[in-house]
Amino acid sequence: MSAPAQGQSTAKTLFLLASMACWLLVGASLIYLVPAALDAFRPSETTGIWMETLTRGGYNPQLAIRGGSIAFVLAVVGNVLWYQTSGDELVRKR
Repeated sequence: MSAPAQGQSTAKTLFLLASMACWLLVGASLIYLVPAALDAFRPSETTGIWMETLTRGGYNPQLAIRGGSIAFVLAVVGNVLWYQTSGDELVRKR
C-alpha cells in the first residue's frame, strides 16, 4: 500500500505561481515581437505595411525586449535560488 499523499507547502505553491507568471510574460513578449522579427528577418511589402500600421497604433518592440528579458532573468534566477535553498532536486532522466 502506498503512503498517503502529502500536500505541497505554501512556499512551493507561491514559487510555482511566480515562476509560471514569469514564463507567461516571456512567452507573451515573444509573441509581441513576431511582427518586428518578421520585418527584420524576412522583409517584404506586407511586413512593411504591417509594421507601418502597428507603429501608428503605438507598437513598440523595445517594450517586449526589455520586459521579456527582465521576466526571463527573474524566472531563471528564481529557479536557481529555489533549487539551491529548498532541498528539491531537479528530476533528471537517464
